[in-house]
Amino acid sequence: MVVSGLLATTAIVLTTVTASTPVREDWFRFAALAVCASVHLQLSRRQEERRRSRKPTVQIDLVGIWSFAGVVVLPIHLALLGIVLSRTQRWVVARRPLYRFMFSTSSVLLAAVVAHEALAAFGPRTWSRTGVIDSIAEFGILMLAGIVYFSVQAAVIAIGIILLRPSQPTIRTVLGTKDDNELEALTIALGTVAAILLVNVPAALAIIVVVSVIGNRIAEINQLQEAVRTDPKTGLLNIRGWREGAERALSRVERANGSAAVLMVDLDHFKSINDTWGHPAGDDMLEYVAHALRGATRPSDILGRFGGEEFVVFLPDASTDEAKLAGERIRRMISELHVPTTDKRGGPVAITHRTTSIGVAIYPDHAKELGDLLQSADAAVYEAKENGRDQVRIAS
Repeated sequence: MVVSGLLATTAIVLTTVTASTPVREDWFRFAALAVCASVHLQLSRRQEERRRSRKPTVQIDLVGIWSFAGVVVLPIHLALLGIVLSRTQRWVVARRPLYRFMFSTSSVLLAAVVAHEALAAFGPRTWSRTGVIDSIAEFGILMLAGIVYFSVQAAVIAIGIILLRPSQPTIRTVLGTKDDNELEALTIALGTVAAILLVNVPAALAIIVVVSVIGNRIAEINQLQEAVRTDPKTGLLNIRGWREGAERALSRVERANGSAAVLMVDLDHFKSINDTWGHPAGDDMLEYVAHALRGATRPSDILGRFGGEEFVVFLPDASTDEAKLAGERIRRMISELHVPTTDKRGGPVAITHRTTSIGVAIYPDHAKELGDLLQSADAAVYEAKENGRDQVRIAS
């Protein structure tokens, strides 16, 4: 985080000392973007408070529309000033720790400087009288700037996540979810449109304000829908969400006359963790196991928390041998976990060398319905426990 701040500060100093002095038109555009950002922030305040209270991790915010528009049309001094002003207003709403605000702001400032320099390399932008061929070239330049802006932010935040959570990082945990990335891409796209409108029809920015506020409300609705399907402790699907996804995947496998597998993953002697170190330690263990499951499976696999210390995995297009290999990989990764946590008195401890019993059921060999596959996998778990635990067992 310190490195991110130093890089942002260095880039800002090097860029601003060589930038041209803003003229009256620049100040007018700066004021227009600042007003639009403030109106957007105030109208979406309650939605943003609720979204952030439900998701304490990295949060994608549509206020970036105005930040990227400033990067495109303003001198770098004013673009960076606009970012600081809008993010400061959002910080008052978000009520997050200052160090997190400074880190995320530095990533946006650094991305703004790099994207602005990428645009400057192609000369000044003029869109008042652009022909068809020229518009295609301009579109390509703007798209390049958007990719740069997106990539720099993603890289800085990813590095921060890896440093804070160095244990077994995966692409999904480092780069964010599909919904997060789609919302960030939408933000940059709307920022591009806002920049073009600011140059040609400034009053039409009101349309972008309306769209941005509606976008915040849609994002909140999507978050609520996701919360209904997600287990809050692990971030995996709950059994309802898992069943929905697994049923759809099983239907595709059935139509293709393929095979699939259901894995039931049961942590051995999990109650002893709660009894020895307390329930917070058990929660930490569950979180790390979920992280290990993400690292041991494919993006197409469907992961869920079945309940208690049990997890469930649906493997589409997996044979018996492939399912057993996946189970062994999961068992091994869980056994290698080093979970830093606290005991009942708050002292530091580490949970290590935990074993897992895993049951495997194969479609269509053991059953053709998802509920029957779950029962077969669960029965295989009990066979694994009766035969000494810490093993992968194929259903009888």
